[in-house]
Amino acid sequence: MATFHGRARFVGQRSIEVGDDVLDATHLVVAAGAWPVRLGVPGEAYLTRSDQFLDLPQLPERIVFVGGGYIAFEFGHVAARAGAAVTILHQGARPLERFDQDLVAKLVERTRDAGIEVRTGTKVVGIEGAPGAFTVAATRGTESELVEADMVVHAAGRAPEIGDLDLPAAGVQFDRRGITVNGHLQSVSNPAVYAAGDAANSGGLPETPFAQYEGGLVARNILGGNKLTADYLGSGSVVYSIPALGAVGMTEQEAHAKGLDFTVNQADTSGWYSARRVAEPASMYKVLVEKDSRRVLGAHVLGPDADEFVNVFALAIRAGIRADMLKETLFAYPTQASNMAWML
Repeated sequence: MATFHGRARFVGQRSIEVGDDVLDATHLVVAAGAWPVRLGVPGEAYLTRSDQFLDLPQLPERIVFVGGGYIAFEFGHVAARAGAAVTILHQGARPLERFDQDLVAKLVERTRDAGIEVRTGTKVVGIEGAPGAFTVAATRGTESELVEADMVVHAAGRAPEIGDLDLPAAGVQFDRRGITVNGHLQSVSNPAVYAAGDAANSGGLPETPFAQYEGGLVARNILGGNKLTADYLGSGSVVYSIPALGAVGMTEQEAHAKGLDFTVNQADTSGWYSARRVAEPASMYKVLVEKDSRRVLGAHVLGPDADEFVNVFALAIRAGIRADMLKETLFAYPTQASNMAWML
């Protein structure tokens, strides 16, 4: 095995160039990951990336997050509890758009109670200044706003880092979501090329477990001859805010769009012992169960150990475990999972 370091670009359907080397192969796999999406605003170069944020030797006193996604809520909660003044500027009507809107509303309320300023419907139009003295210009409707900050963090999403690969030179079809692939994660326009992770427009979420899964699937398909197709049933996702917000399966809107007949079990669980013992006032759930089959369609959880709840529901969805069976399971007490009987 040989390793080549440098930026790669295609120079043919089965060839790439890395520095002064041209490499020919029977199969090529694009797993280039993602990069912060370009905002196209003056002063964009001043934005701090998430990986740079993690390398900070000390925390700035005033931090503005541009965008209201995972990065803003996860890093924002940590920074606020470490003493920073945090502001989240989100262009849309509500942040964390992939998650259940009722649980997101509760998390936003909890976020504001933690001292974090969350401004929705706010578009950043420019950044001026220098580290320790930035001014972020934004608009909200017809109003203009200025926010002072010591650091401005990019939290407006990421895009596949495939722009400099010269994919047209290899006849590889792609769009803003990545390389267009079939169920085997093989390019629909060049069978020699496969893609995995953030570089692939595959239907999976741009998260680490999906990249790992897709990388393994690509390897097995190359070695075994395209016998496997990607299956994302029961895929969970978690925002590690305080408290955590987790989701797996369908939202109510998605289930209605599919014409499914289902019930929604939901409750505010801030009064449950599991939330009270850690003094967490934002705790609730919503579980979707199909009426006839009793299969779990989706589960949405906000509160302590929401991430582990999502894992259990992910297994139930993927393995076809009925809600009734989950409800009758004798979970160890007083674990969080022992609350499942009351959630179904």
